[in-house]
Amino acid sequence: MRGPSGREHAGCVTSYGAAGSAPSAATGPPPRNTAVDGPPADALGVVLAESVLRAVEAAGGYAGGVYLQSGTPGLLRLAVLAGLPGSLFRPWWRMHVNRPFPVAEAHRSGQPVHLGDVEEAMRLFPQLVASLPFPFASLYTPVVGGRDRFGVLVVLRDPTPGVPVDTQDRGHMVHEARRLGVALAELAAHGTRIEWPGEPVSVQLPSRTGPPVRIGYFDWNLDTGTVTADQGLRDILGETTPLPWTVEALTARLMPEDTYALWALARQAAGSGGPAARRIRLKGPDGGLHLLEVTARPLDRDRSGNLLTGSLVDLGTGLVGSDATDRLPRAILAIDRLGRITYVNERTETLIGRPRGTLAGRSLWEALPWFAHPYHEEQLRGALLSDQPIHFLAHPGRGEWLSVSLYPGQDGVTLVLVPEGDPAEGPSGGLTGPDDDGLSSPEGRAAALYRPVALAIALSEAVTARQVSAVVTEELLPAFGGRQLAIYLLSERHLYLAWETGFPPGFLEPFDGVGLGAHVPGVETLTTGRPLFFESMDQLNAAYPGLPLDAHSGARAFLPLIASGRPVGSCILGFDKPRGFDAEERTVLTALAGLIAQALERAQRYDSESALARGLQDALLPHRLPVYEGVETVGRYLPGTQGMDVGGDWYDVIETIPGHLALVIGDVQGHGVAAAATMGQLRSAVRAFALGGLPPEDVVRGTNRLLIDLDPGQFASCCYVALDPRTGVVQAARAGHPQPLLRRADGRTEVVDLAGGVVLGVDDTATYPETRMRLEPGEVLALFTDGLVERPDTDIDEGIERLRRTFAATGAGPLTETADRLIREARQAPDRPDDIALLLAARWGPHGPAA
Repeated sequence: MRGPSGREHAGCVTSYGAAGSAPSAATGPPPRNTAVDGPPADALGVVLAESVLRAVEAAGGYAGGVYLQSGTPGLLRLAVLAGLPGSLFRPWWRMHVNRPFPVAEAHRSGQPVHLGDVEEAMRLFPQLVASLPFPFASLYTPVVGGRDRFGVLVVLRDPTPGVPVDTQDRGHMVHEARRLGVALAELAAHGTRIEWPGEPVSVQLPSRTGPPVRIGYFDWNLDTGTVTADQGLRDILGETTPLPWTVEALTARLMPEDTYALWALARQAAGSGGPAARRIRLKGPDGGLHLLEVTARPLDRDRSGNLLTGSLVDLGTGLVGSDATDRLPRAILAIDRLGRITYVNERTETLIGRPRGTLAGRSLWEALPWFAHPYHEEQLRGALLSDQPIHFLAHPGRGEWLSVSLYPGQDGVTLVLVPEGDPAEGPSGGLTGPDDDGLSSPEGRAAALYRPVALAIALSEAVTARQVSAVVTEELLPAFGGRQLAIYLLSERHLYLAWETGFPPGFLEPFDGVGLGAHVPGVETLTTGRPLFFESMDQLNAAYPGLPLDAHSGARAFLPLIASGRPVGSCILGFDKPRGFDAEERTVLTALAGLIAQALERAQRYDSESALARGLQDALLPHRLPVYEGVETVGRYLPGTQGMDVGGDWYDVIETIPGHLALVIGDVQGHGVAAAATMGQLRSAVRAFALGGLPPEDVVRGTNRLLIDLDPGQFASCCYVALDPRTGVVQAARAGHPQPLLRRADGRTEVVDLAGGVVLGVDDTATYPETRMRLEPGEVLALFTDGLVERPDTDIDEGIERLRRTFAATGAGPLTETADRLIREARQAPDRPDDIALLLAARWGPHGPAA
């Protein structure tokens, strides 16, 4: 990945102060009078950038950003990144809200996340550490405006090992997030869509090191000896006497050795016979070094004599540092936190072959293209995210080797480059050519240390075969510079294509369903158990003449997917350019293939168990509800979206004794086959007790004792309602289940207060008192499981109240439409951790719903 080239940086903003104006695309100072002329066109970007800068400063950070919703459900995008090169952190531009990362957790839960050091991050979010294995602290605060969740505010800073983030910094983050939420809500109220569908804007942080640059000007009449100066010069010299000065007053402020130098410079300039500039360094009264430049010119046509015009610049240590590094026998350059070159010494000019004047402001990747290697970029990420120096060996090419040292600071990174001998001549040996981009280089071997960890953690969270394939695409391909990926799964002695990316459309179709006897590399790598590596397409063609090829140039790796000795399938990695695979790289890829195979085998078991559980639940849930005169019932079931998508929720309508019926709803703890099987047992038990004509209290108590005797290691909640359709009399018992809702004929909707006991399967002596009430004609009773009202970030009472309002707003329409509307929001949610059951029962008058 390369940074933007040239002096212009797409999507890059330089800060002019937290409250300053954003610069225009043209050169020059920032636009003026923005407060008068109205807000800038990109008001959203400016608001975000200002908020991030304030948060970074308030929390003592060195970088920060803000994620916003992208317009795609469940996807956040990085909108602003301050203090870091955007291109270097491209993998973190997108964040799904269900991923195990702190940004997603803060957005999901609505609660801040504070990680004071790498140990705390590893304990709570191991995948974050696997992807960014560097010592840094990070703070994440959700940005909310009213009921709207806009995104997450992020600040990165130096770690404090063993010391948690203090209350003051937590408060700063909350304050800035609230302030941003108010600003975004105001923009939204004026028609701005608070979404970020594109790439992030990079923002430069204000410099915190060194005093501000000061400059002053003066005129010295060499004939009269008078000196006039502006306020800038007076401030530098600390002079408060009124103007004009005498030259003696001016030189009295300087060191003796500099006084003589100033007089000598004046004489040289005056005797030059024309405009001539001279420069010297002077030590000011503050002890600091200043650059003096003087130019002599005639006074005017009517007067003879000379006027010495001068400027005095407060240098701090800048020029001294420049001279010092020019004398060092090594290349030194500095970049700011966005990766732009701010300093180059003479040795760097020689090394790069370009004058320093053409490099200032350019991106590091343009000056040193070899820094785009993934391993080199990983080292730069480490320097930018931590305060520790980093040293590594780089191979720019053409037989060159460089020892690279990165020294990070608050405002950027200093790079020191020293030529080294070829490490292949040392003990390590075995390196391939200069164009090799695999693990056979020193940088590749170091990168391999954490890539298997990152892949393993990501694979451990993948549930389905599709999720496993997506993880391989996101983690494996970028790590090795691959461009194509195909995964085949074994079924009944044939390999079927399960995932592909990067290949020409339709190219792999002839290989879908190929038998194990076929002479193709994807089959033979599995049947032999040996990976096959082809460093060029010519090698592949020579080994398998006549095999269709998708490209004339490139390399291919065919990996067997074998888990615990059992064949699972095969994996194909494709590369755009020919490349070598040494023994170490082949070992790493083979090991990663084993991780992929285990994950795919686990995913296949999940798919089988899920299909079994779904079939079991479909068989146990009623396919149609019985019809009773004067009563209408409607049921709905919605599986969850996380993990095993089949749970233990159920509903039922039972005719107990002639003319009476029972409404039942329940929820077994957990998901999967075990939960579905327990649900089936409970449904059968409730039916048996109900058909025996037992009152609700005894039905629930008997079901509780049966569940304890069965001892499935699970508990369940249940609500049992006995209804006499003719009179509307209701007798109900409840075991740890949410209270039902009742909508009156006039539209008033309320929570029904039913007495109850503990959940089923816990206490064999538990009792379940009955509640008696009446269901009048035109009234509708709603029984539901907690999946309909629970949200990870809200109290269940808020969910019940939200459901109550929706229920009241449905009016007297068809009951099926009412049921669909009640679960519509849950059906559209991308993240549904629990399954949902809903049962509606309406008692109508003698003429039906219209009565």
